[in-house]
Amino acid sequence: MLQSGLSDRYPRVRKILLNRWLWLVLIVILFGLGWYFFHNKSAAGPGDFGGRGRNNTSVGFAAAETADIPIVLNALGTVTATATAIVRPQVSGVLQQILFQEGQIIKAGQVLATIDPRPFELALMQAAGQRQRDEAQLDNARIILARNQILQSQASIAQQDVEAQAALVKQLEGTVMSDRAEEGTAKLNLRYRKVVAPISGRVGLRTADIGNLVGSGDTEGIAVITQIAPIDVEFAVPQNRVADVQASLHNHDAHADAKPESQQVVVFDRNRTDVLAKGEFLALDNQMDIQTGTVKAKARFANEKQQLFPNEFVNIKVTLRQIRGAIVIPVSALRHSNKGDFVYVLDEKSATVSQRPVTPGQADVEKVQIIEGLHAGEKVITEGADRLKDGGKVNLPSHVPAGAGATSGQKPDWKNKDGANKDGIKPEGLKKEWRKKAEGGEGATSGESSSGSGAHKPKRPSDES
Repeated sequence: MLQSGLSDRYPRVRKILLNRWLWLVLIVILFGLGWYFFHNKSAAGPGDFGGRGRNNTSVGFAAAETADIPIVLNALGTVTATATAIVRPQVSGVLQQILFQEGQIIKAGQVLATIDPRPFELALMQAAGQRQRDEAQLDNARIILARNQILQSQASIAQQDVEAQAALVKQLEGTVMSDRAEEGTAKLNLRYRKVVAPISGRVGLRTADIGNLVGSGDTEGIAVITQIAPIDVEFAVPQNRVADVQASLHNHDAHADAKPESQQVVVFDRNRTDVLAKGEFLALDNQMDIQTGTVKAKARFANEKQQLFPNEFVNIKVTLRQIRGAIVIPVSALRHSNKGDFVYVLDEKSATVSQRPVTPGQADVEKVQIIEGLHAGEKVITEGADRLKDGGKVNLPSHVPAGAGATSGQKPDWKNKDGANKDGIKPEGLKKEWRKKAEGGEGATSGESSSGSGAHKPKRPSDES
């Protein structure tokens, strides 16, 4: 009994174990097939599933070329007026006339306002009368002195009287000189009743109206004039670029005629899209700001179109010098590692790449200079370099299979030169055939449905299925 029970149970256990092993092997096989197909499909190019070059990386490349690289300095600047003047009257009085419009462009010496002249005219008359009276007294004193000198020669008058009269003459001469100065001051004050523009530029909003009492002690004055043509832009130069700026200044002074493009300053708007003005570098300050580590600099612009406005924030690009005949490559081709900078150089014949260390130089947004390690005309990898290694093979754009165009979403060109398709039928003929088929289908459908209650539309393939 015991032996027969074990013999009946043993095949059942073996069957269970065999089924478990079969399921385990089946799962492993399915997992392996899935991994194989997934990796081979991702490595194969379009239309090249599992074919030749499926383990190669598709890359983009560009040739190293020779070009002139401008060494530029970018900074944020503030537009400042070349000169600013607060227009104040030089004498006190009642404002009688305002002869300018707010925002008007004026010239130096132009009359802007006038003050009531009557007090100054009366002061001039008083000074002139005082001068005439003192001049008459001086003339009389000179006549008496001349007569006393004649009497002294005849010993008819004392020496003391002659000396006293001579002193009186000198006293009156000083009084007349003082009177003439007072008369000149009165004339000057009468002239100062006209308030003139000290500089040329644009006048701002007026701060005084007609009838107000104005004077030289007013803080706001009558108006403010800012000179906007030419106009300056002040910006900060970082301390690590001061040496380049000074070297460019010395080079510009020594070769002013040979390199007119150096020291050119271009002003952009806030978004760095539009050029507002072009000018020249003017001056560099003589000391550094210890708080910011920068040195102030100034550039001057003609501002003929008046696109620059005082106190406006602008972007500055200063061209310091030019590097002639530099070897440049796209910025995306330059790679970085712990050992230094390098590029992948392409050999088009063997479709392989080699890693080569390089020494980069100046760079801008799109190009970077290669000082050492690369020659003009050599091809460097610009796209797909993250998956490359030294000596690896690559797929070039010219090696894309023929079926890749249709795979990538491009529509095949089924038309010939005369507009016909591959069967020789032109689009007009196709339209006629489609119209005949449609009419024939409708007729058949109507015939079949004549015995029914009404016509019905032909079924679509999706409905039949």
